[in-house]
Amino acid sequence: MSSELVNESGPHVGRRALRVEDAALLTGRGHYADDVGVKPGTLQAAILRAPHAHAEIVSIDTAAAEQLPGVRAVLTGADVRQWAAPFPVGVHQPMEHWCMAIDKVRYVGEPVAVVIAEDRYLAEDALDFVEVQYRQLPAAVDPEAAAGAQAPVLHEAVGSNVVTDRHFSYGDPDAAFEAAEHCVSLTIHYPRNSTTPIEGFVVVAEYLAGGEGYDVLSNFQGPFAIHTVVARALKVGSSRLRLRFVKDSGGSFGVKQAVSTYVALLCLAARKAGAPVKWVEDRYEHLMASAAAPNRVTTIEAAVQADGTLAALRYDQMDDCGAYLRAPEPATLYRMHGIMTGAYRVRNLAVRNRVVLTNKTPSALVRGFGGPQMYFALERLMQRIAVELDLDPLEVIRRNLIQPDAFPYRAPAGALIGSGNYQESLALAVGRGNLDELLQRRQAARAAGRLYGIGYAAVVEPSISNMGYITTVMTAEARAKAGPKNGAIASATVSVDPLGCVTVIIDSVPGGQGHRTATAQVVADVLGLAPEDIIVNTELDTQKDAWSIAAGNYSSRFAGAVAGSVHVAALRIREKMAQIAADTLQAPPDTIQFAGGTLYSSEAPDRRLRFHRVAGLTHWSPGSLPADMQPGLRETVFWSPPQAEAPDDKDVINSSAAYGFIFDICAVEVDRATGQVRIDRYVTSHDAGCLLNPALAEGQIRGGFAQGLGAALLEEYRYGADGSFLSGTLADYLMPTACEVPEPIIVHLETPSPYTPLGAKGIGEGNNMSTPVCIANAVADALGVADVRLPLTPSRVHALLAEPEPEPPSAEASRAPAASADGSRAGRDTLRMSGTVQLAAPPERVYAVLMDPDALASVIPGCHALEQVDEHTYRAEVTIGIGVVKARYQAQVTLSDLDPPHGLSLGGKGMSALGTAQGSGTVRLEPMAGGTRLAYDYDIAVSGKVAAVGSRMLEGAAKVILQQLFERLGRKASGETIVARPSWWRRLLAFLGIGR
Repeated sequence: MSSELVNESGPHVGRRALRVEDAALLTGRGHYADDVGVKPGTLQAAILRAPHAHAEIVSIDTAAAEQLPGVRAVLTGADVRQWAAPFPVGVHQPMEHWCMAIDKVRYVGEPVAVVIAEDRYLAEDALDFVEVQYRQLPAAVDPEAAAGAQAPVLHEAVGSNVVTDRHFSYGDPDAAFEAAEHCVSLTIHYPRNSTTPIEGFVVVAEYLAGGEGYDVLSNFQGPFAIHTVVARALKVGSSRLRLRFVKDSGGSFGVKQAVSTYVALLCLAARKAGAPVKWVEDRYEHLMASAAAPNRVTTIEAAVQADGTLAALRYDQMDDCGAYLRAPEPATLYRMHGIMTGAYRVRNLAVRNRVVLTNKTPSALVRGFGGPQMYFALERLMQRIAVELDLDPLEVIRRNLIQPDAFPYRAPAGALIGSGNYQESLALAVGRGNLDELLQRRQAARAAGRLYGIGYAAVVEPSISNMGYITTVMTAEARAKAGPKNGAIASATVSVDPLGCVTVIIDSVPGGQGHRTATAQVVADVLGLAPEDIIVNTELDTQKDAWSIAAGNYSSRFAGAVAGSVHVAALRIREKMAQIAADTLQAPPDTIQFAGGTLYSSEAPDRRLRFHRVAGLTHWSPGSLPADMQPGLRETVFWSPPQAEAPDDKDVINSSAAYGFIFDICAVEVDRATGQVRIDRYVTSHDAGCLLNPALAEGQIRGGFAQGLGAALLEEYRYGADGSFLSGTLADYLMPTACEVPEPIIVHLETPSPYTPLGAKGIGEGNNMSTPVCIANAVADALGVADVRLPLTPSRVHALLAEPEPEPPSAEASRAPAASADGSRAGRDTLRMSGTVQLAAPPERVYAVLMDPDALASVIPGCHALEQVDEHTYRAEVTIGIGVVKARYQAQVTLSDLDPPHGLSLGGKGMSALGTAQGSGTVRLEPMAGGTRLAYDYDIAVSGKVAAVGSRMLEGAAKVILQQLFERLGRKASGETIVARPSWWRRLLAFLGIGR
């Protein structure tokens, strides 16, 4: 074995080892969920989604879809009601969340039906033949308005959109505020954003014969408490829901735990079709309907002494969790509960937590869940304290940090912080980042009239969530009745086969972090082998492998909990092998050493046993083992930190097992003309305990920084006033690329955690907590403003500057609200277009075309049929395709204000399974040399799936459609015959000689 030549020169843990995963991934041989072969006869699914944010389902007609060749079945809410149950929810309220809409839809994109066909193309095409009639209802979109008594109620049985409202008090905050010299407060609106992993959701489900339940392959990441939730929703025992996971995942960042809803949905689809069913989520579906972090409204106040010392903090937090409280929510609101005082030694704390439901996609766990929202409020407040008291913001932070001699430190709400030296971390960032130089740059820039700012953020990063924190949403009496819930169990299995080969199975499904690399390093050190001698299996099977409800890849569990449990299991293997070797070598077991693929006694190092020979004895010769020793070398460990206790009757909760620390410095310059924010330097100092592999750790830091930068400057899920989703393409949901992400300066300090087996703390989420607020503080410093809202797009920065934006190059497709029939402004994504076109025909001929139904049908793009129902009213079937979205509308077109041959008004409205569209405008015809100058002014409002493609694509598509319309109009008026041109796709196929 190669291990004979290594490992006597030092440990592998702590080295910058290359990732073992990369060889397969970089050569295209990764093993993702969509790569796995399926059984013969496996069908494909497509999901019909609600075009409205809030509507009653009047009827669903699937007959036409079911008669299409290749379609095997259509699953509807009636089937779901028969075979399933609502998901359990995290608060005691009579709300029902099913895996599919039953009687009512509550967000755009909610599943309404599933078509199961022989291939995905047939399934997608068949969606157009499922006819759903809706009765639209008013939508609740803004969380503060939704919490009011007059708001439309999403769940009538609850009677309110506020599903939980809890108050907490630690110390004596009222007295502290009464005695304080100053009170500083802020109201924060943290936006809704999400993650966009390169791989979407994948589910392959089968309903097993003989009442054996369901078999599912998915890229679900955990927490595996959701396994129990899904099993209950499917009305089967948990042993009859087998979940299997492949070893590779194209990222997740928290969001793939939300695939649990689709696990239940596709299980029922397989049951309806009587065959295995596969579904692969597309990018549009992922943006619109997978999950997002809840947007949060926070009012935060600090009682402060004149020198900036904190005496008390008061939070009023409201999380907008969307249409349903989907498990494990309200985890985002309560995950940070024990550490609400952050890195500061304030002892008085008051918290009010509310969860409100709105007509948006249900929220879920997104990287750093709870941390970005909480720290944005706390660290913005620290900056405002400095401004309002005319103090140095860095000195305000220093003055309030927990002191080094205070560890282990118990925060007032319960967090038990085991170790740290926050002052040293801060000093490292200041020194390595050369803060003095940045301060000089700021002074010089301001002297020259430029906008330059410096921001700071101090963040305690929790890891290894104590599952009991979620129950803090319940009162102490309700918790006592339900029974205690707590802990952070991680499990691992280490086994050695007859040839001495070592295999490790872990309960964390990786999303690209390098689990296999770090796990191999840990086991190699314990057993005296090389990492390449260790096989790490990350394919989890809930019917065969060790796991618990806390299992999964979330909450920065890997380094502290999962790798820690691997370490403990490997130590048990080592102990057993040491006893075998001691018996053979006639030496005390505690003298046995493991190195270089051998075992030997420290008392006689020249006499060595090969690793594989010692391992083989337990398999080949169990009779020769020491007395009372069981044969075989396989150890499974379940580890949970004893400090992860249930919340007590005063709502004190140590919400995580380990706590790292981050201190960030950001320097920015803001361009007055463009509103562009340029990061001049970013410094991030981390204390994540003992680093297993610094290269992997820095990869996590860079990834978290990039994601945090996206949240700060680009990313936001936008909704119209009627609940229409407006960010359904990557043209409108903008993300940073390598071009926009600068290289941060990374600094490490290692203070080992006393509460994890390897002394490791989490590092995977921290910059997603610290970076958004650090950048915001820098921009606030540059602009001298108090209310900074994310994302800091150029237009939003211009608004903060109170300077008018430059005129756009063309006002032809500027956005403006369109008036509805009653004169009010529509809440949809609305476009206003105006312009002129020159036509080679006189006004009389152009006007005649507009008044002739047959001629009008030939010039309207995508028009299949035009039927006159009144003198100037027509019924039409029109297909409009925008980007990835194509909709067939049943439309009504009305001509009014007729002024032949000078002009008219043109109005229309249409409905499809994908949403509604409504437009109105005027057309004016002016004679000119050689023809007519046509001037148009038109408003178009769309909702549902078409609106979700976003304003940029809508504007582009609208321009194209109008150009086609008026071009055809002129040609028709000139006497040309209009022939529909084949699509570019058909033209390409014809060019290639295909499909002629």
